[in-house]
Amino acid sequence: MDLNVQDVIPQRYPFQMIDYFNEIIPGESASATKLITINEWFFANQPQNHLIVPRPILIEAVAQTGVAAILSMDEYQGKNVFFGGIRSAKFYDDFRPGDELVMVVKLQKLKLNVGVGHGEILRDNQIVTEADLVFAIE
Repeated sequence: MDLNVQDVIPQRYPFQMIDYFNEIIPGESASATKLITINEWFFANQPQNHLIVPRPILIEAVAQTGVAAILSMDEYQGKNVFFGGIRSAKFYDDFRPGDELVMVVKLQKLKLNVGVGHGEILRDNQIVTEADLVFAIE
């Protein structure tokens, strides 16, 4: 399977929060990586001595990873998948420039036009953020 980000998800700069996919197992899981640089657009209005990735950006990154696990399935190609909501989210630390985010999403349920998945963002193989997400398929 081709793992080119722009061939899998519809988001484009500046809202594409994935640099590359590590692995996609259609209908089951996806793993992606984002390297946080000092030039990210979401740092524009933050003080230079306190740059942290906003938490909604982290949720969007993990949601985009989950969308890839759905859109890579034959029956959902060409469809739209929307981020339907957050059932729960936990943030154990912040991310800063120079950090490498590895997002992993495992789909737990996929029925008709709704999907549920558990996502994690890891730094140095440790969970820093986790969330239970809902996806709506159109």
